[in-house]
Amino acid sequence: MSSRTNAKVAVLMGGPSAEREVSLSSGRECAAALVGEGIDVVELDAGPDLYARLMEIKPDVVFNALHGRWGEDGCVQGLLEWMQIPYTHSGVLASALAMDKQRSKEAFRINGLPIADSIIAPKQDVMADHVMAPPYVVKPNNEGSSVGIYLVHEDTNGPPQLSDDMPDEVMVEQYVAGRELTVTVMGDRALTVTEIMTDGWYDYDAKYKPGGSWHVLPAEIPAEIFDLCMDYALRAHNILGCKGVSRTDFRWDDTKGADGLALLETNTQPGMTRTSLVPEQGEYCGMTFGQLCAWMVEDASCDR
Repeated sequence: MSSRTNAKVAVLMGGPSAEREVSLSSGRECAAALVGEGIDVVELDAGPDLYARLMEIKPDVVFNALHGRWGEDGCVQGLLEWMQIPYTHSGVLASALAMDKQRSKEAFRINGLPIADSIIAPKQDVMADHVMAPPYVVKPNNEGSSVGIYLVHEDTNGPPQLSDDMPDEVMVEQYVAGRELTVTVMGDRALTVTEIMTDGWYDYDAKYKPGGSWHVLPAEIPAEIFDLCMDYALRAHNILGCKGVSRTDFRWDDTKGADGLALLETNTQPGMTRTSLVPEQGEYCGMTFGQLCAWMVEDASCDR
């Protein structure tokens, strides 16, 4: 891998998705970290003029700090492939597959990874009656960051009433009780296991608002469960064909031992603020935030 110390790096951030604000935060912090490593950086809010702006800037590398649709689902990756600009994170197919929760879960199931049962159902059917025995979770099939997640408890009287911005078809997933665990994969190795602690449901606010959640790393769990999480995360990364950095999330019902572990999803564009889970795990493994971002620039390529 050739050094890109003198490369001009365009950091893509913002964009039109529901996760715009988080992406702006990730992008600004990654840009500042890259500048701290002596790299020439241009910050770029991804809009309809993205192609023209990239033609104007002529970056050597694109650092993709977009989250959600268009930035995480293969769309912007396809544009960058077309333009032959090396970029970070996963390529077109892995991004699209990981963003489609139901299809990625099917890939995991075929390859023997434990998943929570789920179905795709019309929004109107989900609001009319229980399409699965409670408890269950309702969420969009192709959004991240806990956007639009509904937890339906066992003692709930009726089905959930979903907001107008939920898509016409949604995922209904068996609720897995227990502890929230996550693993970063960087290149060809899993870093460590973090347990995410909250006072309630791990939703968008818990992820991104101060004090909404706190992290224990390495997670204080039995060695068997720790090793399974590390193994499953690396396998999930490879099954989907991910590149660069990914993060895989789990739920673990500690009353059931190894049988209580379920893989929820793999994120190909995980949060990248200094306090996000991926940089925390990198720091635990001896890598500063700046070094992590610089590694991602070095790892960038086309044909991912």
